[in-house]
Order: sequence, then structure tokens, then C-alpha cells
Amino acid sequence: MAESVPEPDRIIAGESKIVPVEIENIKQRVEELEQKLAQVEEFYSTVAVSNSPSSASRHVVGIRKVQQEAARREAVAAKRMHDLMRQFGTIFRQITQHKCAWPFMHPVDVESLGLDDYYEVIDEPMDFTTIKNQMEAKDGTGYKHVMQIYADMRLVFENAMKYNEDASDVYSMAKTLLQKFEEKWAHFLPKVEEEEKIREEEEKQAAMEALLAKEASHTKTTRDLSNEICNVNEELDKLKHAVVGRCRKITSEEKRNIGLAFLKLSPDELQKVLGIVAQADPRFQTKAEEVTIEMDVLDEPTLWRLKFLVKDALENAKKKEETARTKQNNEVSNKRNAVNKLAERRTKRPCL
Repeated sequence: MAESVPEPDRIIAGESKIVPVEIENIKQRVEELEQKLAQVEEFYSTVAVSNSPSSASRHVVGIRKVQQEAARREAVAAKRMHDLMRQFGTIFRQITQHKCAWPFMHPVDVESLGLDDYYEVIDEPMDFTTIKNQMEAKDGTGYKHVMQIYADMRLVFENAMKYNEDASDVYSMAKTLLQKFEEKWAHFLPKVEEEEKIREEEEKQAAMEALLAKEASHTKTTRDLSNEICNVNEELDKLKHAVVGRCRKITSEEKRNIGLAFLKLSPDELQKVLGIVAQADPRFQTKAEEVTIEMDVLDEPTLWRLKFLVKDALENAKKKEETARTKQNNEVSNKRNAVNKLAERRTKRPCL
């Protein structure tokens, strides 16, 4: 966008009195706009939002509202899960009050029982007292989901059956309790599955609301960007006319030199020339088989842009030519030095 205005250090002395601060402010605003635009583009490149009528009619809420709703939904879900774990407590009491439950009530006393290899066999010890304490914890360290209790209950029996021999009483008691526990769990499981379905639907709803809120935010950002770009373009247009008003007119001789310089430009640079002319005159056909640029009908801003483009292109071409010539001279010098050293070694070689 700032391309229409010459850089302050490129205006010929005496031809303009551009205030550098104005240009720097516009440049900074353009950079900020580009960053915001990149954020919006990244959002829409990674997220696909349905354009169906049903989605279009959804109520788009703000991000803060989404956060509040998510917190409320999470609190309700936590209460439902707490009630579910309280209901599971009935199964827990029935199992722990069974006549076969006594070996599993407390952590295994490895030292007094002389079970030196217990921790080599059992990676994660578990018992009913530990489970009960976790179920009754009030400090936030307890179970968060009933499936965690289910897993620990199974772990109690699996540990006993893993460590003890099949013919032992402990193995038999653990197997009996595991069967009874699974029977009771099978009747309780539909409640758990129903809760999982509810949670899954709530998570989908929360994700959709968050997405819509974010899209609404980016829509507003896009609208603000559009307005800001229009403002910057207006300021650039004013600044361009101010610069041109303070600069001298391009002379006929300069116009002729600019036109002759076109013959020395590369194809890419010629495309830039056509682009500049097309910006000044939308009717200009840049892709026509034969293009004629009438320098006398171009306005002053366009002529100045073309002058600076030609100046830069010719200077760059000259620098490249000088670099290539220097490189060639260095190569010739290196070869000459190598030949001289070889000749010097031969003259010093003793005669046989």
C-alpha cells in the first residue's frame, strides 16, 4: 500500500519536504494490519465452519459467555458424576462386607508376611481402604470419575490373582469377589454409559460454541481490518498528492530517458512497469500482445514511481555486472598466481 509514495531518503534534495514521521507511522500501521491479517488467515485455514442454514441460524455468543457456559456445564457434569460415584458406593459396601473381602481390606503387610518379592511382581498395589479414602477425599485429590474406582477395584483382585497361586485361598477369594463385582457392575454400567453420552454431547456443543465465538471475533477483526485498510489508503492517497505537489514536474527529457530505460529492463521488471501503469489506468491491458505506454498521458505519481523503479533496476544491474567482473578478475588472478607458483617450483627443482 505504501508503494505509491517515494521513500523519504530517495526524494531528490529540494524536490520535496516529506515529513519522515508520517511515512514511518503509515508503515507501522501497515505492518500491524499485515500481522492481524495473518492471524485471520491462519484461523480460516485451520478451521472449517459449516455454511449450512442450520449453522447460520445458530446463536453466536461472545467468548466470555462461552467461558461462563463452559464453567457452568463443567460444574453440572461434576455434580452428576459425584451422584454416580455415590450410587457406586452401594456396590462398594456390598463387596467390602462380603465374607471373602477381609484379605483385601488393607494394604498388604509385605514385611510381616515375609513377601520379599511382592513389589517385584506387583507394580501398583491396591486395597479397599485406599479406595475408600479416595472416594471420601474432600481436598480435590479423590476420584473424578466412577471408571477410576472401577479400575482400582479390579486392580485389587487382579493383583491378588497375579501374586498368589491358583490353588490358594486368597486366589479363590479374589476370583469369587471379582465375579460378584462384575455382575453388579454390569447392572450399573448403563448409567455410566448414559453419563458418557451426555458428556460427549456437551463437549461437542462446547466446542461448537467456542468455534462460533472465535469466528465471530475474527469476523469483527476482518471488518475492522477492512475499515483500517481503507483509512490507510486514504491517508496514502493524501500523502501521495502532497508529495507530488511539492515535487517538481517530470521533464520531457526525463520521460524520454525513462522510456529508453525500459529497453534495458528484465522481463520481471517490465511486468512491474506494466503493473504500475495499470494501477494508474485500470483500462490499461497488461496482457495484450503489444503494449504501448504513452508517457505524456501518465500522471505525476506514476511517472515518479516509474523513474524510481528504472533507477533501482539499472543500479542493481550495474552492481551485478561489477560483481561478475570482479569475480572473473579474481579467477584470472588466481589462475595466474597458480601458474607462477608452478613455474617457480620448476626453476628451483635440481637438475639430474
